[in-house]
Amino acid sequence: MAACIHSAQTNRLSCYPNRSQVDDHLFNSAKFCRPNSPDHVSCEPIAPNKPKTTHSRTTVDDDDLWLRMKDEARSDVDQEPILSSYYFTSILSHDSLGTALGNHLSLKLSDSSLPSGTLYDLFLGMLAEDQEIMNAVKDDLRAVKERDPACISYVHCFLNFKGFLAIQAHRVAHKLWTRGRKILALLIQNRVSEMFAVDIHPGAKIGRGILLDHATGVVVGETAVIGNNVSILHNVTLGGTGKACGDRHPKIGDGVLIGAGTCVLGNVRIGDGAKIGAGSVVLKEVPPRTTAVGNPARLIGGKENPIRLDKIPSFTMDHTSHIWSDYVI
Repeated sequence: MAACIHSAQTNRLSCYPNRSQVDDHLFNSAKFCRPNSPDHVSCEPIAPNKPKTTHSRTTVDDDDLWLRMKDEARSDVDQEPILSSYYFTSILSHDSLGTALGNHLSLKLSDSSLPSGTLYDLFLGMLAEDQEIMNAVKDDLRAVKERDPACISYVHCFLNFKGFLAIQAHRVAHKLWTRGRKILALLIQNRVSEMFAVDIHPGAKIGRGILLDHATGVVVGETAVIGNNVSILHNVTLGGTGKACGDRHPKIGDGVLIGAGTCVLGNVRIGDGAKIGAGSVVLKEVPPRTTAVGNPARLIGGKENPIRLDKIPSFTMDHTSHIWSDYVI
């Protein structure tokens, strides 16, 4: 039988199948962590009161992140003075990441009948009162900067990456949803879908350190759960299988990588550290640290003895290893 544990910190339900002691050790070492090296399981755990390990290339701690973004903004203005007003309004005139994010989202999602001032008050209120959301925002910024080679700076992600912005708008919508303000939450979902081509139901539960790479066409259903440190590419659907009600959407574990054009359908579990190849259709559970690919998806190495991954795929962003081993032209 699978053991199900509810975590109040992440507000998500994790169900883990029985494993050997070796599997448990590797599984636990990958939970809720940021890597010292971006491709190995060995990493420092994220603890609320413990300083985070600084990545030699990109990672900065919470106190320095906003200061780094303002420095990046000033550098961009020096290179492109024509953008000085835009950068001042979006970054340099604000005294915190929360106020800047509330302002940026409100301008992006407003329209003639939904004023930006109304949205700003809403977003700022939610961000100011919930430190967990702001911690997740910072982890998402780091995730994009560390995993996406197209991201040249934190401020570039903040201003221009619609996957990052869609996730942050969802965090506010989800908070509204859990408080019973469902009409407003659904309105935000609709505006995000219209502006960013990302459709995440406000009931979905999403962890921290999320990368939606390109993000166009991502669809996430109401009862879906996405763990921490997950990377998802464009045109991915986490959906149901029909008109069934109740808990009907996928549960994505920590450290999972889901390739472009993939459909994961039904209340199935994708185990921690698993990898789903591009264009796959997943209808059954995928064990931790394995690779599934195809339509319908099959485990690389076979169901009885699947090849086990020794690196966290969401960190490496490696879409080809172990898949090509069985590839035949």
